Amino acid sequence: MAGEERGAPRLVLRGRELDLARPLVMGIVNVTPDSFSDGGRNLAPDVAVAHALRLVEEGADVLDVGGESTRPGSDPVPAEEELRRVLPVIAALSSRVAVPISIDTTKAEVAERAAAAGATMANDVSGLRFEPELADVARRRGMALVLMHSRGRPKDMQQSPSYADTVGEVIAELGEALERALARGVPREAVMVDPGIGFAKRPEDNLALLGAIPRLRAALGRPVLVGPSRKAFLGVVTGAPVERRLPGTLAAVAVAVYCGAEMVRVHDVAEARQAADVAAAIRAGRPAGGRGA
Repeated sequence: MAGEERGAPRLVLRGRELDLARPLVMGIVNVTPDSFSDGGRNLAPDVAVAHALRLVEEGADVLDVGGESTRPGSDPVPAEEELRRVLPVIAALSSRVAVPISIDTTKAEVAERAAAAGATMANDVSGLRFEPELADVARRRGMALVLMHSRGRPKDMQQSPSYADTVGEVIAELGEALERALARGVPREAVMVDPGIGFAKRPEDNLALLGAIPRLRAALGRPVLVGPSRKAFLGVVTGAPVERRLPGTLAAVAVAVYCGAEMVRVHDVAEARQAADVAAAIRAGRPAGGRGA
Protein backbone atom coordinates (compact mmCIF):
# COMPACT_ATOMS: atom_id res chain seq x y z
CA MET A 1 0.00 0.00 0.00
CA ALA A 2 2.98 2.31 0.53
CA GLY A 3 3.45 4.74 -2.30
CA GLU A 4 -0.20 4.69 -3.45
CA GLU A 5 -1.96 7.95 -4.20
CA ARG A 6 -5.09 8.58 -2.13
CA GLY A 7 -7.39 9.64 -4.97
CA ALA A 8 -9.87 11.14 -2.49
CA PRO A 9 -13.33 12.20 -3.69
CA ARG A 10 -14.36 15.82 -3.25
CA LEU A 11 -16.10 17.22 -0.16
CA VAL A 12 -17.87 20.55 -0.58
CA LEU A 13 -19.63 22.73 1.99
CA ARG A 14 -21.21 26.13 1.29
CA GLY A 15 -19.41 26.22 -2.03
CA ARG A 16 -16.02 25.63 -0.40
CA GLU A 17 -14.05 22.49 -1.22
CA LEU A 18 -12.10 20.99 1.66
CA ASP A 19 -8.57 19.87 0.87
CA LEU A 20 -8.57 16.12 1.49
CA ALA A 21 -5.02 15.52 0.26
CA ARG A 22 -3.96 15.62 3.92
CA PRO A 23 -6.03 13.74 6.53
CA LEU A 24 -8.27 16.11 8.44
CA VAL A 25 -8.75 16.09 12.21
CA MET A 26 -12.17 16.86 13.66
CA GLY A 27 -11.99 18.10 17.25
CA ILE A 28 -14.76 17.07 19.62
CA VAL A 29 -16.57 19.83 21.55
CA ASN A 30 -19.13 18.11 23.80
CA VAL A 31 -21.47 20.64 25.42
CA THR A 32 -23.11 17.93 27.50
CA PRO A 33 -23.25 16.80 31.13
CA ASP A 34 -23.10 13.08 30.35
CA SER A 35 -20.82 12.23 27.41
CA PHE A 36 -18.87 9.05 28.14
CA SER A 37 -15.41 10.63 28.29
CA ASP A 38 -15.64 14.36 28.98
CA GLY A 39 -19.26 14.95 30.01
CA GLY A 40 -19.71 18.16 32.00
CA ARG A 41 -16.23 19.56 31.40
CA ASN A 42 -17.34 22.02 28.72
CA LEU A 43 -20.99 22.53 29.65
CA ALA A 44 -20.64 26.29 30.23
CA PRO A 45 -20.55 28.13 26.88
CA ASP A 46 -17.43 30.16 27.68
CA VAL A 47 -15.56 27.01 28.74
CA ALA A 48 -16.68 25.19 25.59
CA VAL A 49 -15.54 28.08 23.39
CA ALA A 50 -12.15 28.23 25.11
CA HIS A 51 -11.77 24.46 24.65
CA ALA A 52 -12.66 24.71 20.96
CA LEU A 53 -10.13 27.51 20.42
CA ARG A 54 -7.44 25.34 22.02
CA LEU A 55 -8.34 22.51 19.65
CA VAL A 56 -7.88 24.84 16.67
CA GLU A 57 -4.49 25.92 18.02
CA GLU A 58 -3.56 22.23 18.29
CA GLY A 59 -4.40 21.64 14.64
CA ALA A 60 -8.12 20.85 14.39
CA ASP A 61 -9.37 21.21 10.82
CA VAL A 62 -13.05 20.97 11.84
CA LEU A 63 -14.86 21.52 15.15
CA ASP A 64 -17.76 19.17 15.98
CA VAL A 65 -20.12 20.75 18.51
CA GLY A 66 -22.70 18.49 20.16
CA GLY A 67 -25.36 19.07 22.79
CA GLU A 68 -26.73 15.53 23.15
CA SER A 69 -24.72 12.56 24.35
CA THR A 70 -25.05 9.48 22.14
CA ARG A 71 -23.05 7.16 24.40
CA PRO A 72 -24.52 3.67 24.88
CA GLY A 73 -27.46 3.83 27.28
CA SER A 74 -27.99 7.58 27.00
CA ASP A 75 -31.43 9.17 26.94
CA PRO A 76 -32.53 11.60 24.22
CA VAL A 77 -32.47 15.35 24.85
CA PRO A 78 -35.30 17.67 23.75
CA ALA A 79 -34.43 19.95 20.86
CA GLU A 80 -34.93 23.03 23.02
CA GLU A 81 -32.28 21.88 25.50
CA GLU A 82 -29.90 20.83 22.77
CA LEU A 83 -30.24 24.27 21.18
CA ARG A 84 -29.72 26.01 24.50
CA ARG A 85 -26.41 24.20 24.88
CA VAL A 86 -24.96 24.52 21.39
CA LEU A 87 -26.15 27.78 19.85
CA PRO A 88 -24.12 30.17 22.05
CA VAL A 89 -21.00 28.11 21.39
CA ILE A 90 -21.48 27.94 17.61
CA ALA A 91 -22.35 31.64 17.38
CA ALA A 92 -19.25 32.62 19.34
CA LEU A 93 -16.95 30.33 17.36
CA SER A 94 -18.29 31.34 13.95
CA SER A 95 -16.79 34.80 14.32
CA ARG A 96 -13.50 33.60 15.82
CA VAL A 97 -12.35 30.56 13.83
CA ALA A 98 -11.72 29.97 10.15
CA VAL A 99 -12.22 26.19 10.30
CA PRO A 100 -15.63 24.67 9.51
CA ILE A 101 -18.00 24.13 12.42
CA SER A 102 -20.03 20.91 12.48
CA ILE A 103 -23.22 20.37 14.47
CA ASP A 104 -23.42 16.86 15.92
CA THR A 105 -27.16 16.22 15.89
CA THR A 106 -29.90 13.96 14.57
CA LYS A 107 -32.55 16.70 14.64
CA ALA A 108 -33.51 18.83 11.64
CA GLU A 109 -34.53 21.77 13.84
CA VAL A 110 -31.18 21.79 15.61
CA ALA A 111 -29.30 21.58 12.31
CA GLU A 112 -31.35 24.48 10.91
CA ARG A 113 -30.71 26.76 13.88
CA ALA A 114 -27.06 25.73 14.05
CA ALA A 115 -26.61 26.58 10.37
CA ALA A 116 -28.09 30.01 10.98
CA ALA A 117 -25.56 30.48 13.79
CA GLY A 118 -22.63 29.52 11.56
CA ALA A 119 -22.37 25.72 11.28
CA THR A 120 -21.48 24.48 7.80
CA MET A 121 -21.58 20.73 8.43
CA ALA A 122 -24.07 18.36 10.07
CA ASN A 123 -22.89 15.11 11.68
CA ASP A 124 -25.84 12.71 11.97
CA VAL A 125 -25.13 9.53 13.94
CA SER A 126 -28.44 8.06 12.75
CA GLY A 127 -27.63 8.31 9.05
CA LEU A 128 -30.98 10.09 8.51
CA ARG A 129 -32.92 7.23 10.15
CA PHE A 130 -34.34 9.44 12.91
CA GLU A 131 -35.22 12.60 10.97
CA PRO A 132 -34.77 12.34 7.20
CA GLU A 133 -35.74 16.02 7.05
CA LEU A 134 -32.25 16.83 8.26
CA ALA A 135 -31.15 16.21 4.66
CA ASP A 136 -33.49 18.99 3.53
CA VAL A 137 -31.72 21.38 5.89
CA ALA A 138 -28.32 20.31 4.58
CA ARG A 139 -29.43 20.82 0.98
CA ARG A 140 -31.05 24.18 1.60
CA ARG A 141 -28.18 25.50 3.70
CA GLY A 142 -25.40 24.07 1.54
CA MET A 143 -24.03 22.08 4.48
CA ALA A 144 -21.78 19.06 4.23
CA LEU A 145 -23.47 16.00 5.72
CA VAL A 146 -21.81 13.16 7.62
CA LEU A 147 -23.88 9.96 7.52
CA MET A 148 -22.89 7.53 10.25
CA HIS A 149 -23.86 3.89 10.50
CA SER A 150 -25.76 2.79 13.58
CA ARG A 151 -28.67 0.58 14.53
CA GLY A 152 -31.39 1.16 17.08
CA ARG A 153 -31.00 4.18 19.34
CA PRO A 154 -28.23 5.06 21.80
CA LYS A 155 -30.41 3.87 24.69
CA ASP A 156 -30.44 0.26 23.43
CA MET A 157 -27.90 0.01 20.61
CA GLN A 158 -25.32 -1.99 22.58
CA GLN A 159 -27.71 -4.52 24.13
CA SER A 160 -27.23 -7.25 21.54
CA PRO A 161 -25.53 -6.08 18.34
CA SER A 162 -25.26 -8.88 15.79
CA TYR A 163 -23.84 -9.18 12.28
CA ALA A 164 -23.38 -12.10 9.92
CA ASP A 165 -21.12 -10.00 7.67
CA THR A 166 -20.12 -6.85 9.51
CA VAL A 167 -18.39 -5.02 6.70
CA GLY A 168 -20.89 -6.01 4.02
CA GLU A 169 -23.89 -5.05 6.15
CA VAL A 170 -22.41 -1.71 7.19
CA ILE A 171 -21.60 -0.87 3.57
CA ALA A 172 -25.13 -1.80 2.49
CA GLU A 173 -26.78 0.25 5.24
CA LEU A 174 -24.54 3.26 4.63
CA GLY A 175 -25.45 2.95 0.97
CA GLU A 176 -29.11 3.20 1.96
CA ALA A 177 -28.34 6.31 4.03
CA LEU A 178 -26.51 7.84 1.07
CA GLU A 179 -29.51 7.17 -1.16
CA ARG A 180 -31.80 8.84 1.40
CA ALA A 181 -29.65 11.96 1.25
CA LEU A 182 -29.40 12.00 -2.54
CA ALA A 183 -33.15 11.46 -2.92
CA ARG A 184 -33.72 14.67 -0.95
CA GLY A 185 -31.38 16.63 -3.18
CA VAL A 186 -28.16 16.66 -1.14
CA PRO A 187 -25.30 16.79 -3.67
CA ARG A 188 -23.13 13.67 -3.63
CA GLU A 189 -19.99 15.79 -3.17
CA ALA A 190 -21.45 17.18 0.08
CA VAL A 191 -21.71 13.76 1.76
CA MET A 192 -19.20 11.95 3.95
CA VAL A 193 -19.72 8.48 5.48
CA ASP A 194 -18.75 7.09 8.88
CA PRO A 195 -18.78 3.35 9.75
CA GLY A 196 -19.93 4.16 13.29
CA ILE A 197 -17.19 2.76 15.51
CA GLY A 198 -18.78 1.91 18.86
CA PHE A 199 -22.37 2.33 17.67
CA ALA A 200 -24.26 -0.98 17.74
CA LYS A 201 -20.95 -2.81 17.28
CA ARG A 202 -19.12 -5.60 19.09
CA PRO A 203 -15.39 -5.09 19.67
CA GLU A 204 -14.58 -7.44 16.80
CA ASP A 205 -16.92 -5.46 14.52
CA ASN A 206 -15.03 -2.24 15.26
CA LEU A 207 -11.69 -3.87 14.54
CA ALA A 208 -12.97 -5.36 11.28
CA LEU A 209 -14.33 -2.01 10.12
CA LEU A 210 -11.07 -0.18 10.81
CA GLY A 211 -9.28 -2.62 8.56
CA ALA A 212 -11.98 -2.45 5.89
CA ILE A 213 -11.87 1.29 5.17
CA PRO A 214 -10.57 0.68 1.62
CA ARG A 215 -13.69 -1.42 0.95
CA LEU A 216 -15.98 1.30 2.33
CA ARG A 217 -14.35 3.98 0.20
CA ALA A 218 -14.44 1.84 -2.93
CA ALA A 219 -18.04 0.70 -2.46
CA LEU A 220 -19.55 4.06 -1.50
CA GLY A 221 -17.33 6.48 -3.39
CA ARG A 222 -17.38 9.02 -0.59
CA PRO A 223 -14.79 10.32 1.90
CA VAL A 224 -14.68 8.37 5.16
CA LEU A 225 -14.75 9.79 8.68
CA VAL A 226 -13.67 7.51 11.56
CA GLY A 227 -14.29 8.23 15.24
CA PRO A 228 -12.36 5.81 17.49
CA SER A 229 -11.46 8.26 20.25
CA ARG A 230 -11.28 6.67 23.73
CA LYS A 231 -14.04 4.16 22.87
CA ALA A 232 -14.85 0.97 24.72
CA PHE A 233 -13.38 -1.43 22.17
CA LEU A 234 -9.96 0.07 22.96
CA GLY A 235 -10.51 -0.85 26.59
CA VAL A 236 -11.40 -4.40 25.60
CA VAL A 237 -8.17 -4.70 23.61
CA THR A 238 -5.86 -2.99 26.12
CA GLY A 239 -7.60 -3.18 29.49
CA ALA A 240 -7.19 0.60 29.84
CA PRO A 241 -9.91 2.74 31.45
CA VAL A 242 -11.35 5.57 29.38
CA GLU A 243 -8.96 8.19 30.74
CA ARG A 244 -5.93 6.12 29.68
CA ARG A 245 -6.91 5.22 26.12
CA LEU A 246 -4.91 7.84 24.25
CA PRO A 247 -2.25 5.38 23.01
CA GLY A 248 -4.93 3.01 21.74
CA THR A 249 -6.78 5.92 20.13
CA LEU A 250 -3.63 6.98 18.29
CA ALA A 251 -3.04 3.44 17.03
CA ALA A 252 -6.60 3.37 15.66
CA VAL A 253 -6.16 6.84 14.11
CA ALA A 254 -2.94 5.75 12.40
CA VAL A 255 -4.54 2.59 11.02
CA ALA A 256 -7.62 4.47 9.82
CA VAL A 257 -5.56 7.07 7.98
CA TYR A 258 -3.17 4.49 6.53
CA CYS A 259 -6.20 2.59 5.23
CA GLY A 260 -7.53 5.72 3.55
CA ALA A 261 -9.82 7.61 5.98
CA GLU A 262 -9.97 11.27 5.05
CA MET A 263 -10.97 12.50 8.52
CA VAL A 264 -10.69 11.33 12.13
CA ARG A 265 -12.84 12.58 15.01
CA VAL A 266 -10.93 12.84 18.30
CA HIS A 267 -10.72 14.43 21.72
CA ASP A 268 -6.90 14.77 21.69
CA VAL A 269 -6.20 16.84 18.60
CA ALA A 270 -2.48 17.61 18.88
CA GLU A 271 -1.54 13.97 19.37
CA ALA A 272 -3.93 12.73 16.66
CA ARG A 273 -2.60 15.36 14.23
CA GLN A 274 0.88 13.85 14.51
CA ALA A 275 -0.35 10.27 14.27
CA ALA A 276 -2.44 11.08 11.20
CA ASP A 277 0.38 12.92 9.46
CA VAL A 278 2.87 10.11 10.06
CA ALA A 279 0.40 7.47 8.85
CA ALA A 280 -0.34 9.52 5.75
CA ALA A 281 3.38 9.93 5.04
CA ILE A 282 3.95 6.18 5.35
CA ARG A 283 1.02 5.53 3.04
CA ALA A 284 2.31 8.00 0.45
CA GLY A 285 5.96 7.01 0.85
CA ARG A 286 6.95 10.64 1.40
CA PRO A 287 6.33 13.53 3.82
CA ALA A 288 3.40 15.80 3.09
CA GLY A 289 4.35 18.70 0.85
CA GLY A 290 7.52 16.97 -0.28
CA ARG A 291 9.52 17.97 2.81
CA GLY A 292 13.04 16.58 2.90
CA ALA A 293 14.53 13.72 4.90
